[in-house]
Amino acid sequence: MVKVKVTETVGALGDYLKEQRTQSRLSLRQLAEQAGVSNPYLSQIERGLRKPSAEVLQQIAKALRISAEQLYIRAGILSPDDGVGGSVELAVLGDTGLTERQKQSLLDVYASFLALNEADTAPAPVDRDEPGHTDVATAPSL
Repeated sequence: MVKVKVTETVGALGDYLKEQRTQSRLSLRQLAEQAGVSNPYLSQIERGLRKPSAEVLQQIAKALRISAEQLYIRAGILSPDDGVGGSVELAVLGDTGLTERQKQSLLDVYASFLALNEADTAPAPVDRDEPGHTDVATAPSL
């Protein structure tokens, strides 16, 4: 299920990038050159075969003159539901003192903390063995 969602996200990102590139009247080769990536790599991103790093997305956004944050959302790096605009994620992604691997590690840890906090606030499941609980299937009929 998760792998399918990632594949759909990457495919949608590729479609979006291709659309933005054609609207900007840039060839694949021109955009690759301006973004500092190889022509085959950019082609694979557009076809949904590769998920680019945040740094590559930032370079592509700059070349296309579009918002890097929008690309991060489309790539699944940021969530549009973050309220404040994903300020923690944006701070990590914008930190030039971190490597791409360090940035991704921090984002993964942050996301796991958020998921853990959501799980802690979820209502507890009903314990069917708890005294006083009557299961409808085993309750005596009236």
